[in-house]
Amino acid sequence: MPKFLYLVLIAITFASCSEYQKALKSEDTKVKYELAERLYKEGKFKKSSRLFEQIVPRYRGKPQGERVTFLYARSLFEIEQFIVSGYQFERFVRSYPKSDSIQSAAFYEAKSYYMESPRYSIDQRETIKAINKLQSFINNYPDSKYLDNANVMVDELTTKIEKKAYEIAKQYNTISDYKSSIKAVENFLSDYPGTSFREDAMFLKLDAMYNLATKSFASLMEGRYNEAASAYKTLVKFYPESKYREEADKIMASITEELAKFSK
Repeated sequence: MPKFLYLVLIAITFASCSEYQKALKSEDTKVKYELAERLYKEGKFKKSSRLFEQIVPRYRGKPQGERVTFLYARSLFEIEQFIVSGYQFERFVRSYPKSDSIQSAAFYEAKSYYMESPRYSIDQRETIKAINKLQSFINNYPDSKYLDNANVMVDELTTKIEKKAYEIAKQYNTISDYKSSIKAVENFLSDYPGTSFREDAMFLKLDAMYNLATKSFASLMEGRYNEAASAYKTLVKFYPESKYREEADKIMASITEELAKFSK
């Protein structure tokens, strides 16, 4: 880069920073507003958010208040301050229910909660809150341009909750608490009948029932092996080409062998 252009860029950068610093310290609300909006349009959301933060209270109840509040919330969302952006969008929805931006605000409120959803292995209260927010948006704005995005996010979050529930049942089986595993699987299948983990859960139930039978007192073995055989039949009925079929067939062969001992 030619030295002259380099110096020009440095001068522009310093001028911009100086203008921003002056606006931050200024008592002129109009100066702050105009620069905040310009910075927002330039994609400089961190700086715009700081200026909007200062002037939001001053515009409350005024005609410009609606726009300032919305742009402040969007700036926060863009810099990934999702807890605060969710709160600000929620305030916008309450304060400006007739706004032309109401759908966008409601969507980004819900999306802010979606962005705060943790990985599946952590407590999922935030995920449940996000699902509720998104579902409320879907119910209130069934024709929204954001509808497809909202549905995709609900599906993703629901799968996350289902995975956590399934992994809990799986963990019980791993630590040989087979009764708890079976109960957890049954609750899981009842709570999430359309889950993408249905096949996995059915095999897990078969495996847990078989393991429970092998560890049972002699007086309980026959009944529990029969229950495991029923679990096998259910699995292959719904998933004849199951990815677990080979392993399930081996378990069933062992069940059949064990049950034969009781008929002698």
